[in-house]
Amino acid sequence: MTKRSLAKAAIWASVAALALGAAAMADDDKKKSVNEQYLEDLRQGKVHIEGDHAAVTELILNRNIPIPYSYIAQLMASPNAFGDGPACIVCHSSADPTVSYRGLDLSTCDGIKAGSTETPARAIFIAGEDPKREILGRRMRNNRMPLGVGFNVDHGTDAIKAVEAWITAGAANDDNFRNNILPLFNTENVFGEDTPACAECHMSNEEPPSFHELDMTSYEGIMLGADSVAKGVDHATKVIIPGHPELSGVFQHLTEDRMPPGIDPSEDRDHPNTQILFAWVKQGAQCR
Repeated sequence: MTKRSLAKAAIWASVAALALGAAAMADDDKKKSVNEQYLEDLRQGKVHIEGDHAAVTELILNRNIPIPYSYIAQLMASPNAFGDGPACIVCHSSADPTVSYRGLDLSTCDGIKAGSTETPARAIFIAGEDPKREILGRRMRNNRMPLGVGFNVDHGTDAIKAVEAWITAGAANDDNFRNNILPLFNTENVFGEDTPACAECHMSNEEPPSFHELDMTSYEGIMLGADSVAKGVDHATKVIIPGHPELSGVFQHLTEDRMPPGIDPSEDRDHPNTQILFAWVKQGAQCR
């Protein structure tokens, strides 16, 4: 046997020894497979699954199963993936804003992560973080308000512009607010034909009767925000960010349509596929 052959044999012997050692260590402290973990939890009565929603939560989300991009690509290309409506890539298939709305390309992983290219160019989520309050999350979950307003209703009506200008100027409790802004929230058909007044559903800081414990009948209620009882006053969700309408929940809800276009507002906001998409983002939005 040549010296080179002896050297190769020694190397392979070392590799084999390392492999055997690693296997022995693994046997001593073997990590359970996902299936073994599930069966153990099942035997211990820790698994309670009723319907698709719970199945996705228990089998995928709670166990942090890695979501492959191939599944995300399938969602983007499938009609009715997130509720009744067209596939995402029908409207968003290119970074060219002359052929794709907002220059948003949802047909590729890089395009999804890049976000919209049309001014103002914006990412739709931050990889590794919960996208619930980012553009992606809001567009997938939040119904445009007032509830029932049509997809084709102008986003730049005088009423919406007045709210935007008030927030941009600092959202003060002044004569402009009392005489011009507050009445908008308390009058029906202001933000769309045959729509209720905002205060019809948001009239106090208690739920029920007020959705999200949001009171839009007064300046104090609006500035306090939503869910002040459930979360505590100091942690209430602010719906007005003075100087920043684009960050203000009230303005977002008045101008952002839920996707896919025309989806019924009663459709499940937490569709199993929506939760899987969000999990992919939280896992880092890996393109593999």
